[in-house]
Amino acid sequence: MVSEETHAVTGAFGYSGRYIAQRLLQKGHRVITLTNSPERGNPFGGTITAYPFNFDRPEALTQSLKGVRVLYNTYWVRFNHPTFTHAAAVQNTLTLFRAAKEAGVERVVHVSITNPSVDSPLEYFRGKAELEQALIASGISYAILRPAVIFGGEDILVNNIAWMLRHLPVFGVFGNGDYRLQPIYMDDLALLAVEQGERRENAIVNAIGPQTFTYRELVKTIGVMIDKNRPLVRVPSSIGYLVGSIVGKLVNDVVITREEIEGLKADLLYVDAPPAGKTRLTEWARSNAGSLGLHYASELARRRDRMRSYSEIDKGN
Repeated sequence: MVSEETHAVTGAFGYSGRYIAQRLLQKGHRVITLTNSPERGNPFGGTITAYPFNFDRPEALTQSLKGVRVLYNTYWVRFNHPTFTHAAAVQNTLTLFRAAKEAGVERVVHVSITNPSVDSPLEYFRGKAELEQALIASGISYAILRPAVIFGGEDILVNNIAWMLRHLPVFGVFGNGDYRLQPIYMDDLALLAVEQGERRENAIVNAIGPQTFTYRELVKTIGVMIDKNRPLVRVPSSIGYLVGSIVGKLVNDVVITREEIEGLKADLLYVDAPPAGKTRLTEWARSNAGSLGLHYASELARRRDRMRSYSEIDKGN
């Protein structure tokens, strides 16, 4: 039976938003999307209507959200760039929250990060904390999901680790590599988001998967799965960043940032909490070993090409 409820998803033509939108459609909800890429290939045909974000026109953004019961927000940027910054992403998201409030949106499901802190020296984690505080203070019913690393489909981190293992004779690990990660499968995160959208009570959920890896173990596991078990070489963070910058110039992308290295080494992608997802990365990687890392997944290419799907863009690199 088709639901009368309208749900809004940011970036439904992209990565995480697409999985959330699929889950909502399966439940029979009417779905709209807010996007910077309204002309991108629409994997949903005519079932989802796209509206531009209109961050510079808050009244238009508010109008787009009229009649929406739940807003699922995945909007963010991974790093600072001449064409986008963390600071701008924070301000844009605050505009989005205000528009949702004015439009009468009943609940916001917001994707954050593990271990956010307004006192963090890392702008990524500090910005996420500021947005959590703003959403909590807004008075809108909320669910805040805190994933560490997301894998599956067109993910960046796991895929590109596999890509480098396929192309490099050795793999550099920052420091001792003992810092931890708890990857969650994208569809598990989408299911969690939709479940939280159906509730009313405020919640903060550590959206982590059932397996915990050290970074060294994660790289080793991916290498075994794709039959590219390369030697792991311990390198200083400065050297690892330099190598990442060189590879980045070759693929015309930002492979790794200094803040990402610092966040990893500070163990910020680990929390002591029960898993929220069920899919094991080892099982998924084994099932997808033939295609994992065959193509480099470029963050910048996805942002520059607003017409094609992520999978088409990645295969073009």
